Amino acid sequence: MLTLYTYFRSSASFRVRIGLNLKGLEREDEVVWLLSDEQGGDAYRRLNPQKLVPALAVDGQVLSQSLAILEYLEETYPDPPLLPASPIERARVRSLALLIACEIHPLNNLRVLKYLKQTLGHDAQQVDAWYRHWCREGFDAFERQVTDGQAGRYCHGDTVTLADICLAPQVFNARRFGVDLAVYPATMAIFDRLMQLDAFARAQPSEQPDAARAANG
Repeated sequence: MLTLYTYFRSSASFRVRIGLNLKGLEREDEVVWLLSDEQGGDAYRRLNPQKLVPALAVDGQVLSQSLAILEYLEETYPDPPLLPASPIERARVRSLALLIACEIHPLNNLRVLKYLKQTLGHDAQQVDAWYRHWCREGFDAFERQVTDGQAGRYCHGDTVTLADICLAPQVFNARRFGVDLAVYPATMAIFDRLMQLDAFARAQPSEQPDAARAANG
């Protein structure tokens, strides 16, 4: 049994939930409550020194970083594949995935937003403006790349790939912060098709057990 250390609104955890669903793998979830800084406590820090979610416990070892976890799943459970067969196509898919995972997400994750507010003293309006700026920078580039003729129903052709797994959670987060996504019609058409898939729908934040805890305060 795989154990996923997760939080319902964590986009990185969302990615891994999608990957596990696509691979048809069962898991046990251990919720790490980010709002109370549980990730920074001694117990979780011993498990994952990076103090981030997700983490995946596999046969007594703990894997961290969502893309590393997804690559592990791809190598260990190759069906269905998350990467194309040819090296050049795999590079394109990884480029799209990394555009989100390395260019948009790190600038806008919870610890960065908390630092802007709590340490640098920015107000909520300024922090939201920061978030939307870096989202738009990333999505502007993403939209251009998925209109280059190599996309199909999804980010790369007509098969779900690692790029799609990264895209869907970032759209959810962008919507939470009021980013205007109507200006990215190709990207949003892909997103809408992805959310019709069971593996994506079951992985979304509102479907996670800890979503009810947040709703109840």
